[in-house]
Amino acid sequence: MELVTQRLVLRRLTSDDCDMMFGNWAGDPAVTEYLRWDAHRDWIVTMEYLNEIVKQYARPDFYDWGICDRSTGVLMGSISITPAERCEREQPYIWKNVKTELLGEMWQIGYVLGRKWWGQGLATEAAAAVRDYWFGTVGAPWLAGFHASRNVASSRVLAKTGFHYDHDTVTHRFDGTEVPSLAWYLLNPGTVPQKE
Repeated sequence: MELVTQRLVLRRLTSDDCDMMFGNWAGDPAVTEYLRWDAHRDWIVTMEYLNEIVKQYARPDFYDWGICDRSTGVLMGSISITPAERCEREQPYIWKNVKTELLGEMWQIGYVLGRKWWGQGLATEAAAAVRDYWFGTVGAPWLAGFHASRNVASSRVLAKTGFHYDHDTVTHRFDGTEVPSLAWYLLNPGTVPQKE
């Protein structure tokens, strides 16, 4: 489903996005510093990634969008909602303010934006649109967010989108490297209340 905001269009990625994805963020080590994956070494890696993403769109529970400038169509990043990391799913007791046993499966929001577009509120705008889709259209009861503790910008995005900090944790890069991280949550209005 395409999502439209004041400045953005969130749409499905295609193989035609390879050049913009690699050039605008996937090939930039500064952008991927706090992500779970390393910068792509060349456009071939980006194309392989996009080919896999395109296949996944056939699934009804696949939520992944390219973030585009509404006026120019330029692809500047991506945003997704995915099942949470295994380590977090196996330790529901560590959540201080949400009753995960009542709220059910944990999904997390993730986003990346090219350097050229940092500091303009665009990640927050995209995250708000995806949050509203997740709660309003999908009807999910809650959403989690995790980011590297040193990634102050992601703290700002989540806070401005309405998320609440819950606890410190450890997440993992795709290569298994542990990353000290912060865990955030957001409840769908009208769902199970926070712990007293």
